[in-house]
Amino acid sequence: MSSNISSIDTAIVIGYLVVVLIIGIIISRKTKTGEELFLGGRTFGWGLIGLSLFASNISSSTIIGLTGAAYTTGIVNSVYEWMSGLPLIIAALIFVPLYLKNKITTIPEYLKMRFDRRSQLFFSGVTIFSTIMIETAGALYAGTLVLQTFFPELEMWYTAMGLAFIAGAYTATGGLKAVVITDAIQAVILIIGCTVMTWIIYGKLDYSWSNVLASVPEDHFSVVRPISDPSNPDYDPGIPWPGLIMGVPLLGFWYWSTNQYIVQRILGARSLNDARWGVILAGFLKVAPLFIMVFPGAMAIGLFPNLENGDAVFPTLVTEVLPVGMVGIVLAGLVSAIMSSVDSALNSSSTLVVIDFIKPNSPNITGKQIATYGRITTIVLMVIAAAWAPMIQNFTGLWDYLQQMFSIIVPPIAVIFLIGVFYKRANGDGAFWTLMGGTALGILLFVLGELDLWHVHYTMNVGILFIVSTIIFIVISSMTPAPDQSQIEGLTYDPANIDLETEHLPWYLNYKYQMIALAALIFGILIWLW
Repeated sequence: MSSNISSIDTAIVIGYLVVVLIIGIIISRKTKTGEELFLGGRTFGWGLIGLSLFASNISSSTIIGLTGAAYTTGIVNSVYEWMSGLPLIIAALIFVPLYLKNKITTIPEYLKMRFDRRSQLFFSGVTIFSTIMIETAGALYAGTLVLQTFFPELEMWYTAMGLAFIAGAYTATGGLKAVVITDAIQAVILIIGCTVMTWIIYGKLDYSWSNVLASVPEDHFSVVRPISDPSNPDYDPGIPWPGLIMGVPLLGFWYWSTNQYIVQRILGARSLNDARWGVILAGFLKVAPLFIMVFPGAMAIGLFPNLENGDAVFPTLVTEVLPVGMVGIVLAGLVSAIMSSVDSALNSSSTLVVIDFIKPNSPNITGKQIATYGRITTIVLMVIAAAWAPMIQNFTGLWDYLQQMFSIIVPPIAVIFLIGVFYKRANGDGAFWTLMGGTALGILLFVLGELDLWHVHYTMNVGILFIVSTIIFIVISSMTPAPDQSQIEGLTYDPANIDLETEHLPWYLNYKYQMIALAALIFGILIWLW
């Protein structure tokens, strides 16, 4: 093992992995049907949902990336974290009641009910590919690179396969319930570990915020950045201010309201109130990374001013600042982040394969057979992701481009959900051709950008493509037959859903008041970091 990591810390990490695997095995004994495997029997309370949403979203590359970016260019990229509460509020208000009332298992199922099967298959196929080849393989690849910074002798192939095997084992056997329970444990470990690390680092700066500010460049704590700086040809805004308005909210909406990878634990809620409380809890938890992952990266400037690589900031803080024992807890949190990303991606992708592709072609399939297909699919997808992960090191340029592919697929998806839920005239033709046309245009802009013929930041491209996709959606829907209004009843926005199941709750249990508090917190941070 690396000389910087003690045997005690190593034992803590190994012990954590063993505990997670045991939990998955125990839960698997009670997982027998497809609904239990994919939705945990719809029994999740708000605490498990909120913690699982947080854990599934935080990957090892997120921790390393947030800390490194705060050190090198400032905290602007953290907006993806603490502004997540805004799309989560939209989800709680509009989409969560629609999903739960219609008892869907996958988000593409909603598209089939609202539009037609063409949109369901397109969206499901794109989601499966992106989740396995980008999310899952990317989490394994990035996680292995991170672990190699602490344990240099680890081999890429064996480490990626080992992580995939552990996550795949308890996901295939225990299903979503195993994923959610282990995610909740992982979230707690991650928050505790990073909080203690932040406090220790802050202590080395005499617990003085003025000392932190004195050690960083002037604009490091600003999140509203100009598009360019004429006096600095190498200026990199991170996220220019138009992208903060046009791109970040739409990317956030797609991720938190329409992404099976995330929404699946919401679909497993035992009640509408639990789903909404869990979503709001996740919104509050998403503020935490700003303080326990981003700010430590900025504080590191005062402690280690000469680091050349941003990716080295977090490993340096862990190994140079933390005492024995705490290193193991933070590393366990780091492994937690890897595992929670992988398990969620595997479970959601197997759900899509079975429910959207296998089940419609086998109408007489039993719940037990669905569970069997789900377990087999999880193992197959696990092997594919683990096999692809090491290959990414040979295509690092391509991999960087793939990260921007989300800006291609998101706008048309956001349109058919956001516009389609309000515009009742929208139909299956409009949805399908919006997905096709919007995605094709996104690919075109991506290619033009790589040929240096289109110089617009990808977050701004999201806004442009959203506008164009909206025009396609409305025009084609208006030129083709309107949907049967009785068929789409209960699938579009209904103001009555906002107050559903809140009539007899005290104010502090009413998600609407919790939502207002969350929005006030987010806008307060925005004003503070303007």
